[in-house]
Amino acid sequence: MTPELLKRLLSAPGPANAEERPARIWREAAAFADEVHVDVRGNSYAVLNGGAPRVLLAGHVDEIGVIITYIDDDGFLYFTNVGGWDAQVLVGQRIRLLGKQGDVTGVIGKKAIHLMKPDEREKASKIEDLWIDIGVTKRDEALEQVRVGTVGVIDGGVIELPNGRIVSRSLDDRIGAYTVLEALRLLAADRPMATVAAVATTQEEISFAGAYTAAFSFEPQVAIAVDVTHATDYPQADKKFRGESKLGGGPTLGVGSVNNPLVVQRLMDTAEREGIPYTVKVNAVTSGTDADVIHRSRGGVAAGVVSIPNRYMHSPSEMVQLSDVEHAARLIAAFVRGLTADTDFTPR
Repeated sequence: MTPELLKRLLSAPGPANAEERPARIWREAAAFADEVHVDVRGNSYAVLNGGAPRVLLAGHVDEIGVIITYIDDDGFLYFTNVGGWDAQVLVGQRIRLLGKQGDVTGVIGKKAIHLMKPDEREKASKIEDLWIDIGVTKRDEALEQVRVGTVGVIDGGVIELPNGRIVSRSLDDRIGAYTVLEALRLLAADRPMATVAAVATTQEEISFAGAYTAAFSFEPQVAIAVDVTHATDYPQADKKFRGESKLGGGPTLGVGSVNNPLVVQRLMDTAEREGIPYTVKVNAVTSGTDADVIHRSRGGVAAGVVSIPNRYMHSPSEMVQLSDVEHAARLIAAFVRGLTADTDFTPR
């Protein structure tokens, strides 16, 4: 069964730069921590006070979405993307807009295939060819509910499938925000020597601004970014290029680029000692996660990336397996418990 907290997090709309709803849910669930607060960027912190080192666990709470750019005389809404969309995914979807007086439901429209010329049928849809229809008949009627700048997300709920697999929008990366909070919960039950902050970061899908701010203000010596990674256990997946990552195979550990090699080795050693399955993914240049900015904060942070395998990323039907989430939380908690004030991640 999907934990109720995770269902609530996944269902709450929170596109980048408008993450307040899922962030509030996350902070309410973090009441067990010694400190819970939010900063000017909207990052939510749950802190267990201790000694050295200072450890940051980051999972971004924002998701991809849409933002209204223009409203025409007939009340049709034109929009652009918040984060990286494949426009083909958007065609015909129901949209949940964060309107002036509450949520507004609309549908994404496009010329029907029956009305297309043969050459039009062969062309991929572009966002500029699409619009949102909220059922109104004129611009003034639309303006009573929304405005230019109103944001929204695809309207879809959580679906439970066999083998502990769930399908939802916003798994990227609400599942990471959930995982770091669960890791902190495990640590609260068996306190480490370290001071640990789990942070639901903001704006990862557009700028990494939240993680940059969080790392600067918390001043960690070591950090783990928890995100999703592309599973490669489906038809047409390119394992030779993307590596092997599968649902049910445990968390994926990043190696290379921003990943501190001593952090990576300690994560691997911890997983093997604890009997936690894992796979390895090469981050050749960047990781595509919050670690890309955390690792260079202030004088530098020893960073690692722990990822949850995810099928169909940046779609309304992302899919993960809950056992991978459980294993990731256990791994992170065990990693943190093994740290002492003398732990050194300086490569020598």
